[in-house]
Amino acid sequence: MKINKVLNILESWMPKAISEDFDNVGLIIGNSSQELQSILVTLDSTVDVIEEAIEKNCNLIISYHPIIFEGIKKINEQEDYVQKAVIKAIENKICIYAIHTSMDNHENGISYSLAKILGLNKTSILIPKEKKINNLKIGMGTIGYLSSELSEDKFLKLVKNSIKNSLIRHSRMTGKKISKIAIVAGSGSFAIDECLNNNVDALITSDLKYHNFFMGTNKILLLDIGHFESEKHIKLIIQEYLKKKLPNFTILLSEKNVNPVNYY
Repeated sequence: MKINKVLNILESWMPKAISEDFDNVGLIIGNSSQELQSILVTLDSTVDVIEEAIEKNCNLIISYHPIIFEGIKKINEQEDYVQKAVIKAIENKICIYAIHTSMDNHENGISYSLAKILGLNKTSILIPKEKKINNLKIGMGTIGYLSSELSEDKFLKLVKNSIKNSLIRHSRMTGKKISKIAIVAGSGSFAIDECLNNNVDALITSDLKYHNFFMGTNKILLLDIGHFESEKHIKLIIQEYLKKKLPNFTILLSEKNVNPVNYY
């Protein structure tokens, strides 16, 4: 089977048309007309991941983040990790496909998947876009409800246990019970005002800055679970989907792509 058939499957699931204009989604590197060997699923296409694909005979990498995001004026091995990864992928005839904001904007995408891990019900899009694309409801983030309300302490423990985090940054406790939850996987400070307007009890996201934690004082509990931690589950979601569509092909999860942020 040709690689482009796999890309068509991905496109029908998470269309490029629903991605953000600023993003770089789709086939970024490689010739999709070559025969598929095996697939490696990752969050980031780092040099280590390219080497892992070579070792495991995978000639298609499906990455959540695009390896090329901003313009590149030169490519050489003496520069940053992006250029080194691009060169290694091309030299070894490895295709790299990025799914990024296609999955961010899909109503059953990355934030929805995290909501399901936390056991939320009655989910909907947090910040819907007015227009539909390919008859899909699209937008950023997910709102959902716990099956029964929890104290803030018990809610924080639920989140830590569900996503297997050792720590969570959070705003000052409000003293309220938690029932209505918003989730924005990745960087989500832009959604705080929307959450306040929708009377959300807690927002789960990442990359909150110091001043962001003041924005919800006594009104909403803000959780910063870490960027990697908010997105790490998506590799398994992609793998599970492709296994159903391609039962006769090997689809592996990257073992090399780990959190670049370390804690001491």
